[in-house]
This record gives sequence, C-alpha cells and structure tokens, in this order.
Amino acid sequence: MSKKFFIKIVTNPDVDQRKCVVGIACAAQAIKDGHEVDVFFAADGVKMLHAAYIESVNEKGSIPDGMIYGMMNTITSGASKVYCSTGSQAANGVTKENADEMLLEGYSDWMTWSGPPGVIELSAASDVQLVY
Repeated sequence: MSKKFFIKIVTNPDVDQRKCVVGIACAAQAIKDGHEVDVFFAADGVKMLHAAYIESVNEKGSIPDGMIYGMMNTITSGASKVYCSTGSQAANGVTKENADEMLLEGYSDWMTWSGPPGVIELSAASDVQLVY
C-alpha cells in the first residue's frame, strides 16, 4: 500500500554527513518504491542543495562515485514537493538573488522556498514522517 512520506533533512552535513546521505537515500528509495514523497531541507541540511557541497560529497569518496547525484536526481525529478527553508539558506549564504550560482542546477523547476508554514503543510498531509 502506497504511503505519503514527509522527509525533513535538518542535520548539518559537516557534523554528520552520513545521516544526511541516509536521509537522501531513504527519500530516493521511497520514491523508487512508488510512494508519494515530500522533502523539506532546513537548518544546515540546506547545504545538501548546494552544488559545490554535493560535488564535495561525491569527491570525498565515502560513497560510490556519482551515487549522490543519482539519489538527488531521483528526489528532484520524482518527489511530489521539494521545499527549502529560505531563512536557513540565507544563514548559509544563499538567497533568491544568488541561488542560480549556488544551488543544484534546475532548482527553480523543482524547489519551493518556504519556512515553518511549509513544514506544517507537508507534515500535516503525510502518513509517515522521517527526520534526518
């Protein structure tokens, strides 16, 4: 039976990158398994949407080459909704004005800038909540 998942990525990947990658992997797996998935990136978890950061995860070699790109592509192309905290991005140096040079390619096609109202909206509409 298909479920509606709300997955929130909030952990600072500089502190616990593995937890962030596991959250990304779970979101991608839920999508592949046919579930409806909404993902919200907040706090320092927003770094996982930064193009340079994802490149550094790939180059670090702690997971197979290209795997992080594949999982992020599954999310950005297959999630029902991908939200990102506007305030958290600003705290990490990203604004709507400089996002084109900072975030993953095509972000404006799949990402919604939001804040607490988006967290409440997505979590209230879900059957399952996972927080990483």
